[in-house]
Amino acid sequence: MKYKYLPLLVTAALGLIAAEANAAGYRFGSQSVAGQGNADANGAEADDASTVFYNPAGLTRLKGSQISAGATLVLPESSYTDAGSKRFTGTPTGGGAPKEDYVPHDVTAPSVYFSTPLTDKLTFGMGLFVPYGTHLNYGNNWAGRYALSDIKLESVDLNPSIAYKLDEHHSFGFGISAEYMKASLGQAVDVPGSVMALNGTPQSAALIKQIVALGGNPAALATVRDGHGENNGHDWGYGFNLGYMYQLDQNTRFGLAYRSAISHKLEGDTVWDFSQVTADPVVNKVLAAASHKVNSGARVQLKTPETLSANVYHQINDQWAAMADVTWTRNSRLQNLNIEFPGTTEGDEVIRQQWKNTTRVSLGGNYRFDDKLLFRAGLAFDQSPVRSAELTHPALPDSDRVWYSIGANYKINASSSVDVAYSYVDFKDANINYTNLCNPLATTCTGNGETTTGSYKTHIQFLGVAYNYAF
Repeated sequence: MKYKYLPLLVTAALGLIAAEANAAGYRFGSQSVAGQGNADANGAEADDASTVFYNPAGLTRLKGSQISAGATLVLPESSYTDAGSKRFTGTPTGGGAPKEDYVPHDVTAPSVYFSTPLTDKLTFGMGLFVPYGTHLNYGNNWAGRYALSDIKLESVDLNPSIAYKLDEHHSFGFGISAEYMKASLGQAVDVPGSVMALNGTPQSAALIKQIVALGGNPAALATVRDGHGENNGHDWGYGFNLGYMYQLDQNTRFGLAYRSAISHKLEGDTVWDFSQVTADPVVNKVLAAASHKVNSGARVQLKTPETLSANVYHQINDQWAAMADVTWTRNSRLQNLNIEFPGTTEGDEVIRQQWKNTTRVSLGGNYRFDDKLLFRAGLAFDQSPVRSAELTHPALPDSDRVWYSIGANYKINASSSVDVAYSYVDFKDANINYTNLCNPLATTCTGNGETTTGSYKTHIQFLGVAYNYAF
């Protein structure tokens, strides 16, 4: 009878995730409320069904069937100070600060995990979680609008897993990931800079002649404004994860976990809008045609990074436990993002990333106050994949960060418990000096050729709550 509830769990979780799956940063920082309380140092603890994400081999440690459903409230705060952003002509972009709420005030991301034993040695698990997400809306008037006006990335991962207990010391786990990803990206088009650069040239004279021939007023070019472009795409991708757990004795265990890369080909549409460039529709039409930008399909290929984790858990005594995790992430999978416009003569738009591989180190501890109440704490240092200010793009103004986490688990009764966690993530100041290498007057590439220069100050708070039920 217990298996009949699994489809209902999956359906409900997918509905929740579809409504709320977004968060700050490409990789979402919390996949489990219990894990968040230890700053994700708990990979070898395997105390609830969220071990599906951290190490599927840990499923063999769980008793009976379990459900863990949680939600994490993300409270980001960020400010940007411009330091002289310029057009491709070398003149100031003329924009100001981004919208005051360019990062959302708060967003919520869920996680749902399920486990059940199949035999004495086999255990099945299922996870639904948000691996990546970001949502930034700078507005159309800020200094870096030619690089980015807005971006939204949403994803969800469905991760069925199986674990096998070889003996009292060795357990193995395997999972398959089906990952859905959806993204949109917008930016201004530097029409004023292009008109300025062409002034007095034969190309400018040809444009004015065409405007007059079509009944337009060339005087409208004196008050030309930005155009705008918007790209979107979505895709399903597939990967796998592996886990191994070694139980040294009753109090000590070690874990290794690997999560594969997932290839995505996001496909959708690109829409260019020149309708507000001037007050003269004829001029707008001529300038749009001269830009060589036409509405079309959009396509971008990317590969998410694989991760390799090593962790340890030790029960010191009846009250205290210590744990640690080291996770290596192959972020170098992401070099450049090439946005293609199939069916057109436009060249690709290239967003240079050239990320480096990173390491995250986490330390955590548990303190059991009594039979009902357990306290958690953790500290983590997490490297940024961004190499330099010259490769920092407004889509991800990232930097190294330190996590400070606390949490607790309270047993309501023999079958139910509640987890809560709070994390404060302190980012180093992020400097940006990103130059797009495409001259907008060229026809072999797409871009504004802008340089965005400034700095970001960011910190994020995570507040999580989860309900656990065993049956």
